[in-house]
Amino acid sequence: MGTPRTTSAATLLITLALAGSAARAEIKGDAIRIGVLTDMNGVFATAMGPGSVEAARMAAEEFGGKINGKPIEILQADHQNKPDLAASLARKWFSDGVQAIADGGSSGAALAVQELVRGNGKIFLVSGAGANQLTDEACAPTSVQWTQDAYSTATAVVSGIMQTSKEPWFFITGDYAFGHSIEATARDRIAALGGKVAGSVKAQLGTPDYSSFLLQAQSSGAKILAINVAGDNATAIKQAEEFGLADQGMKIVPMSFQNVDIEAVGLKATRGDLIVTSFFEDVSPAARKFSDAFHARRKAMPSQIQAGVYSAVRHYLQAVKDTDSDDSATVMAKMKATPVSDAYTPNGRIREDQRMVHDLYLVQVKTPEESRGPWDFVKLVATIPPDQAFRPLDRSKCRLVGK
Repeated sequence: MGTPRTTSAATLLITLALAGSAARAEIKGDAIRIGVLTDMNGVFATAMGPGSVEAARMAAEEFGGKINGKPIEILQADHQNKPDLAASLARKWFSDGVQAIADGGSSGAALAVQELVRGNGKIFLVSGAGANQLTDEACAPTSVQWTQDAYSTATAVVSGIMQTSKEPWFFITGDYAFGHSIEATARDRIAALGGKVAGSVKAQLGTPDYSSFLLQAQSSGAKILAINVAGDNATAIKQAEEFGLADQGMKIVPMSFQNVDIEAVGLKATRGDLIVTSFFEDVSPAARKFSDAFHARRKAMPSQIQAGVYSAVRHYLQAVKDTDSDDSATVMAKMKATPVSDAYTPNGRIREDQRMVHDLYLVQVKTPEESRGPWDFVKLVATIPPDQAFRPLDRSKCRLVGK
């Protein structure tokens, strides 16, 4: 052990080194540029799209539109749910000085962007995409999955339904990454709880007519119909209602459903449904305040994805401000060291697999008689804490875990 004098000298040197490092930290770009890359006009546009752009702007406005003298710029682009276009747009943005991309849109597009950021070390704040791979085998050190994922959504929905029913299931599943993740996770949970799957069918994104799929479900002997077609949920559920499947004793279960879907379908067709969400406007006073402000601008309540974009962008900007840096590794380290507490969640944190974990909520859709007015759609059934909601780290394939 050194003498008191040498120890004091070492402490002084460390202090001076840290001070020098802090003095050298700076926002090197002429602006803090965040690109919202999403589906602006397609099937996911209502839950993401222009509302995600508005949510990012709201986060920027909380900082007065600038940090340490550098303006905050929110850009937007439509990847049309095409992975190659998403990667091309992201590559162009990064070459033009964009430091972070938010939302990501559909899972296929987000996975393509994540491959890019793994190589260039830029920040990717995923809110729209829910494929498990994003924080599993495809995880990246500067990408965070913020809002939903297939594991948490499917596990909670199946667990909630099977508390009261052990009848066989039938899946109508979107033929894309998120749909596949949801069904695979749900099948595992159904099997673990002693249930059975009578069958499944894959549907292309944008399918206008679900009648043949509904007939297959009807003839399968299943009593629980899992509608697993994010982006087309409203179409499929409306047609299931027209077929009278619920009146024939089949329980309709939307696997990934949001307030904007309920708005599109109506309470009559969705009343009593159990839904897992990470956000709804009455979960807290802060959530209500944000939601009302969003509604004043968009004439609609924010989806959980749009609220997640607000939270992710806000947390990123706070880390830029705290570090006075736009260096991705520096900013991400600060984001991971800082708890997430805002209108979206009071108790979030970024795990080592780059999953932002937070409470989830099992809610039930109100009947038309219970609803107090527009957008009053759900009531809380149970709060699911992070350690129960998300995939355990000991089951992760992310190469960052344990590093």
